[in-house]
Amino acid sequence: MAEEIKQLIVGVPKETFPNEHRVAVTADIAPLFIKAGMQIVLESGAGLNAGITDEQYKNKGVEVVENRKTVFDKSQIILQVRGFGANPVNGSSDLDLFRDNQSLISFFEPLTASNEIKAFAERGVNLFAIELLPRITRAQSMDALSSMATISGYKAVLLGAELLPKIFPMLMTAAGTTAPARVFVIGAGVAGLQAIATAKRLGAVVKAYDVRPAVKEQVESLGAAFVEMAIEAADAEDKSGYAKEMGEEFYRKQRELTKKVVAESDIVITTAAVPGKTAPVLITADMVEGMNRGSVIVDLAAERGGNCELTKPDESVVKDGVTILGPVNLPSTVPYHASQMYSRNLLAFLRHLVKDGAMTFDEDDEITRETLLTRHGKIVNRRLRELFGIGTDSERSTN
Repeated sequence: MAEEIKQLIVGVPKETFPNEHRVAVTADIAPLFIKAGMQIVLESGAGLNAGITDEQYKNKGVEVVENRKTVFDKSQIILQVRGFGANPVNGSSDLDLFRDNQSLISFFEPLTASNEIKAFAERGVNLFAIELLPRITRAQSMDALSSMATISGYKAVLLGAELLPKIFPMLMTAAGTTAPARVFVIGAGVAGLQAIATAKRLGAVVKAYDVRPAVKEQVESLGAAFVEMAIEAADAEDKSGYAKEMGEEFYRKQRELTKKVVAESDIVITTAAVPGKTAPVLITADMVEGMNRGSVIVDLAAERGGNCELTKPDESVVKDGVTILGPVNLPSTVPYHASQMYSRNLLAFLRHLVKDGAMTFDEDDEITRETLLTRHGKIVNRRLRELFGIGTDSERSTN
């Protein structure tokens, strides 16, 4: 049921998470929001870290205000990159700025942010977690997780290339021929596939492995060799298209089978992460010891504990001459294009939610149902209610 709103105004505050350089709406995408019937109010300086000035926003019809509170006061919908759950450092400072029946759309880390979600429910905020979008065809244009994973996969290869004491391509020169670098990518999801493509463009010989045998064709289409193992799991995804947690025995066998490939690789990029869970250990200290000196591991699961036993989040560790990188928030290191992609994802999501100039909350729709966390002062997301143990399904709110 639509809620009548005289004018739908979307607010974009400046991000407050440390070293977060992205912005929820970019100046070049803003006219598309306006064309769709939404006015934008932006906090001054919100786009500067992504290379976008206030003047650029103003030239595209965006209202720029100096006061953060004004953004919240004027807007029915707030768009952020990191909501409170994904911004434990400073996110609480915005809580009092929200009001009853206001909507927030952002990354929120909902599977591990029960207290933050309850705080929004108590304020009557309609909270949408963009990372819970189901991986279905009609939601592809909204899939911000995939957009950010694309950036991470690309940047992971560049980080590894910078530290590797070799060049990537084979070169035939008067001084002789250099052998190409050998890159092994573990996990062929969006980040893994982008890492494969980037490494191939730089001239490396690339191998990849994934527990899902169905991705073999995708890996080979990018020019990489798919590492065959006898433990592929056809049920490695949940019904929403996200990775499932496998048993420790499965991971033990996986480590045994990948040990040889890891040892002969110059760069290993790991991408295995399960939403809301600690990342599985795929590379042990013993496996690192077997790698050649100068080799590099780039662990894209560092924020979840890491796929390498030696990974330390946001640090570089050197063990037996092997460098293990644990980068966090890689999309923020490419803020312009990461923000642009995220902005397009949010636009597509709002086009789905907004009908005739008003927000709709159709919980019979899979996209709305899976992403909507709080409504009418309650947690309405069935998955979270079960996870947090907060009552029966019959207590869910209705429109």
